[in-house]
Amino acid sequence: MTPLPRDCDIAVIGAGAAGLAAAKTAAAAGYRVAALEAKGRIGGRAWTEGEILGVPLDHGCHWLHSADRNPWVDIARDLGRGVGPEARDRHIHLGDRWASDDEVADWDDYADAAFAAMVAAERDVAADTMIDRDARWASLFDAWLGMINGVNGDATSTLDHANYVDTHENWRVEGAYGALVAAYGADAPVALETPALRVDWSGKAIRVETPCGVLAARAVIVTVSTAVLAAERIVFDPPLPDWKRTAIDGLPMGAAEKVALRFDADVFGDPAGLYALFSSADADTMSFQIRSAGAPLAVGYAGGRLARELAAMEADAAVAFALERLKRVFGSGVARHVVAAVRTGWGTDPDIGGGYSAARPGKAHLRADMARPVDDRLFFAGEAASLPYYSTAHGAYLTGVAAAEAAVAAISDA
Repeated sequence: MTPLPRDCDIAVIGAGAAGLAAAKTAAAAGYRVAALEAKGRIGGRAWTEGEILGVPLDHGCHWLHSADRNPWVDIARDLGRGVGPEARDRHIHLGDRWASDDEVADWDDYADAAFAAMVAAERDVAADTMIDRDARWASLFDAWLGMINGVNGDATSTLDHANYVDTHENWRVEGAYGALVAAYGADAPVALETPALRVDWSGKAIRVETPCGVLAARAVIVTVSTAVLAAERIVFDPPLPDWKRTAIDGLPMGAAEKVALRFDADVFGDPAGLYALFSSADADTMSFQIRSAGAPLAVGYAGGRLARELAAMEADAAVAFALERLKRVFGSGVARHVVAAVRTGWGTDPDIGGGYSAARPGKAHLRADMARPVDDRLFFAGEAASLPYYSTAHGAYLTGVAAAEAAVAAISDA
């Protein structure tokens, strides 16, 4: 653990993907940097844990989205970790049977048309005002929007969706994504278990108060989630300007949770590479990644309203919910083969407060204000500050680099 210094050039609050990128970028430029992290680990929402299931599980980010332009691909290669696409067979289960090829094609057509309507919207409105809500696949599409955006169609901004850049190159990383981020940040100057409680920027030096002491800095880069900022877990003195608080309020955290189960046998049958995209066509569907990491695992994923409900449940109830959906798909006999299970809890984690940011309808433009510095002294980074790559670890990384470069330029000109 790096001890908290008394002063530095640039203080970074948060040591997730954005904070690590900011700290390492500023340090590489020759500046004295101190990163403050509330948790006893680095990585933020990029976290790989392997004790509960006996194999690495990404509790947060998992796929290298838009891998053909994702900076984590080169970082992984530099660290000697393999990356690449993974062959997957996707299916839809209808509750009592697998969808036929014609039904899957019909679903694809509906989803393509719905996404196209969202992109073509002339105003920044809720997604569900732009789609056919009476169609057969409307509930399933609403659930998918929850998984993609952390909020369902009634709270999904059409402009936010249109601004997002997705090249559809989704790769896996050897050893899991969270472990990659932790390896990248292993040499970053991070003081763990050192939450920032107050940022006093009233004087020439910015004073960051923590339970471990006070750190004086010339510039501060804030990388915590919008939920942490909205809850005022960090007090700013003077308060942040109204335009910044408006941006924070307009980009609340959506919900994204996982429930993963390990079995003592391969209970999934054929084909060997089976990947059940949806456990039903209902609004409370979960997607399941089957045989994750080559082990007899089922990693269930939920977003939006369902994810909030899962986070509010006791862990055993959330596991039971996921298991019931697996029993629909693979039969009731799978239950006796469960040997371990884990439920994530991002929504109830006070240091995080959700899955990833979701612009309210009409508020997508506020991502630019989220990234905008205050008085060229307080800089902001994180996936919420990325217009084209929000909700991703590479969006967080790129904003961290940009904030560090801006902070370095500001203090070098001072």
